[in-house]
Amino acid sequence: MKRVIQKTMIGFLVACLCLGLLPFQAAKAESDPLDINADAAILVDADTGRILYQKNIDTVLGIASMTKMMTEYLLLDAIKEKRVKWDQQYTPSDYVYRLSQDRSLSNVPLRKDGKYTVRELYEAMAIYSANGATVAIAEIVGGSEKNFVKMMNEKAKQLGLRDYKFVNATGLSNKDLKGFHSEGTNVNDENVMSARAMATLAYRLLKDHPEVLKTASITHKTFREGTDDEIKMDNWNWMLPGLVYAYPGVDGLKTGYTEFAGNCFTGTAKRNGVRFITVVMNAKDNSGKSTREARFEETRKLFDYGFSNYSKKELYPKGYQLKGNKTLPVVKGKEKTVSIATDKPLSVLVKSGEEKNYRPVYVFDKKKLTDQGELTAPIKKGEKVGYMTLQYKGEDSYSFLNPDMKKNVSVNIVAKESVEKANWFVLTMRGIGGLFGDLWTSVAKTVKGWF
Repeated sequence: MKRVIQKTMIGFLVACLCLGLLPFQAAKAESDPLDINADAAILVDADTGRILYQKNIDTVLGIASMTKMMTEYLLLDAIKEKRVKWDQQYTPSDYVYRLSQDRSLSNVPLRKDGKYTVRELYEAMAIYSANGATVAIAEIVGGSEKNFVKMMNEKAKQLGLRDYKFVNATGLSNKDLKGFHSEGTNVNDENVMSARAMATLAYRLLKDHPEVLKTASITHKTFREGTDDEIKMDNWNWMLPGLVYAYPGVDGLKTGYTEFAGNCFTGTAKRNGVRFITVVMNAKDNSGKSTREARFEETRKLFDYGFSNYSKKELYPKGYQLKGNKTLPVVKGKEKTVSIATDKPLSVLVKSGEEKNYRPVYVFDKKKLTDQGELTAPIKKGEKVGYMTLQYKGEDSYSFLNPDMKKNVSVNIVAKESVEKANWFVLTMRGIGGLFGDLWTSVAKTVKGWF
């Protein structure tokens, strides 16, 4: 009996030891090499959407004034489509007027009977994160903030974002909107997104409206300069040149803070032809407190890691031909094959010392090929027949903001020369030749069988 009890106790202790090790092993597997002190963070290659660092990137969190990046996107869409003009004038609604007077929030006070251009309001939003000006833009573009919020959610879906919810145009808590929160939303509702979705929005904003950086990079500007209403606007992005946390190459994008979201920042910087996008959500200092400074300190870690470890490399030149795939067979053509090659160099962001961990892969357009893998004449010089991408064989695990972005690391495979379609006589002779060839092969096999 005593031995049974001893064995049971030993087994119990071993089980406890094993269970005790599991959390340690999980923590080790999820260890953060950059020690980013934020609830979520991401580092992305702005050219391809490739993720270079991630922490809790699919966790849905508050985004505060980073929301205004979607407002910027929709306004710039409207400008591009000529539905709105920069010099178009706007007179504040009662909602916008009352919200703009609250100086406990980021604002430029607007006069109830004042007239403001779209550009003035846009600069106040993009530089100073002015909330009244932001709702004004929502009313200009959408007719009302309620309709604009619907547009925001529709655009998010169209851009391929996941894990998001917009309830207002500013990123403020609904309870701060003076009772004007949109119908259908709760007074306690908040705008939320994941770090992946936030980075995807930044990626699309930079791709579709790169002009956003002209305004996002302005460090200081005076609103209504030379009037009784002038107010100095200092950019909340303290990583811009000349500001307290200046970082070489930073030219955007948007900060955010609410009690719900904590201190957040979506940043971007470009150096030596390489641009990164970063997101930190609810960044904290060493004591665990969310501070304005922490969002820039943690972003600095991400930029340092990116610029220190990655550089753009041309791995394969224009005209590259993969060994064993230099030609494709052609049917119904004057020539029976055509040479193929890449139409431009294939460059990619490579971690130091990892150039040899990539190998080229051809992917042919199945719609262009027969079941036997042949192209059908006529073929034009420069005609695309597929693309060349890269396969990574290293130790790191890379992914993209969404799977479709994998195609960003590719170049086209094209025909190096034209192949004209053969005339009916040549095709007939080939058919006859093929018939006799098949007949001769059959006879030869029969004769061989006799012996």
